[in-house]
Amino acid sequence: MFAVTDIKQAPWFVVNAEEKKSARLNVIRHLLSLIPYQDFDAGAAGAAAVEQVQVCAAPIHEQNFIPEVYR
Repeated sequence: MFAVTDIKQAPWFVVNAEEKKSARLNVIRHLLSLIPYQDFDAGAAGAAAVEQVQVCAAPIHEQNFIPEVYR
């Protein structure tokens, strides 16, 4: 699944989660760095239903890792 869907326009990222607290902080920092902050109408944002799917990991050398800023 990762090998087919990990494209430049929609990359997958992997988190080293040996230390859970650091992993969570790294993910938050990474996600916030991807958001182009602009003013928007909060009332216009809606939530869509999420479908559950099962995924298998691609080989480690083909995955994108989130930088470990916090350790």
